Amino acid sequence: MKFKCAELKEYEIVGRPLAKNDEKMPVYKMTIFAPDEIVAKSRFWYFLRQLKKVRKVNGEILRQTEMSNTSPTKIKNFGIWVRYDSRSGSHNMYREYRDVSRTGAITQCYRDMAARHRARPHSIQIMKIEIVKAADTKRPVIKQMHDSKIKFPLPHRILKFNKKSIFVADRPSTMRPMKMGSCDTVETCAVEEAWGLCE
Repeated sequence: MKFKCAELKEYEIVGRPLAKNDEKMPVYKMTIFAPDEIVAKSRFWYFLRQLKKVRKVNGEILRQTEMSNTSPTKIKNFGIWVRYDSRSGSHNMYREYRDVSRTGAITQCYRDMAARHRARPHSIQIMKIEIVKAADTKRPVIKQMHDSKIKFPLPHRILKFNKKSIFVADRPSTMRPMKMGSCDTVETCAVEEAWGLCE
């Protein structure tokens, strides 16, 4: 499986083996993350052949649905159970990511596995993904985002009042002022007030 897009898509695929002599056949449903529906069908038959010994020539797809995100503006903690094949064997893993959608978290997981473990996309199996509460998260990288007083300083901000005209003699200063409490000009005082340095 190759990444043909910026973010993977989530498909729900329902299929079954072909019926013989009007007998009832079991129906299988899978959630597949893939770049498009063609790759999703291919992955569906790959897993069904491994798990239930059903090949594509002896089966049919009843339904294929692309799932949509229910709350795209709310960030969530996702726990992902992964199995992947390395050079030495198969390994099980639990990983956590923060994203606004399931597909975004899965895309992060694939890229993270490729970066940290050199895992190819075709050797990664997503066993389960679910939303994890903030109190139940385990990874320090995720836990540090749950602080109610978390701050993100802006050490290199571009101030609007520095852009008086297109052509100026001096470059505008966007870094933190070095002198503590020295208000030489209105611009310097405004910068120091923003940083809480002006006396």
